[in-house]
Amino acid sequence: MNKKNILITGANGQLGREMRKVLDNDIFVNAIYTDVEELDITDAAAIDACIESNKVEYIVNCAAYTAVDAAESNVELCTKLNVEAPTLLAQAARKHGAKLIHISTDYVFDGTSCRPYREDDKICPTSVYGSTKADGEKHIMDVAPESIIIRTAWLYSPHGKNFVKTMIELGRSRETLRVVSDQVGTPTNALDLASVIKTFIDSDEWHPGIYHFSNEGAISWYDFTMAIHRIAGITTCHVLPCMTEDYPTAATRPHYSVLDKSKIKATLGIEIPYWEESLEQCIKILSNK
Repeated sequence: MNKKNILITGANGQLGREMRKVLDNDIFVNAIYTDVEELDITDAAAIDACIESNKVEYIVNCAAYTAVDAAESNVELCTKLNVEAPTLLAQAARKHGAKLIHISTDYVFDGTSCRPYREDDKICPTSVYGSTKADGEKHIMDVAPESIIIRTAWLYSPHGKNFVKTMIELGRSRETLRVVSDQVGTPTNALDLASVIKTFIDSDEWHPGIYHFSNEGAISWYDFTMAIHRIAGITTCHVLPCMTEDYPTAATRPHYSVLDKSKIKATLGIEIPYWEESLEQCIKILSNK
């Protein structure tokens, strides 16, 4: 029985840990999970050695610098992880005949649209994080155009630090909370994204290109928080809406970053869960921890 050898980078992050869930029970998969301790993805020689020794056929790059505000003052490190590392992975994929799936972000757009963003819409990042992710996309497609890039948004999971876990923690420890209500997007359960990545790998045909994926629907951060608290049974915290200008941050956030998912649905023939359904599943897991 021939197993697919799949290299997962950033395996200890939110998406990487959810990739374990969708791959570990597949008897046709041999997954090589790496994070910075096991593989330095800024080291071309180390990447080559890893791919050669494990006969890697697929690379799923879940690694990135995602601290959006910190990126504004850590440009060098952000560039290294979001531009240079993906470029090296693309070069290695091309060299060894492996297929690369890379994760990008809604931050490549400026957020001024009044309709969901399509894959061919002009990118116009307004932050260091967004700019480095956009550059990473370009370099990958220049080097290895047979790659798949999936832009996602508002990622959360039961692991690590994310908006859902933070709002639950704050909701249980504070009497009042102010949350931005004029930024609209769509949350993404990392498990749903991991499942879609596996669907690409399992497909009989490889479908290179750029895709958008999030859960279905659109919501503000304020409304998202209200839903988190309701589902988590938090009733003692009074959540107040505020405007972006009332909550200044180092990095500019897109005011509207809903992603059009028509392409990925048509390509893979999938239905995407509504954001609230996926949120309920995540909070259920958190409640059982």
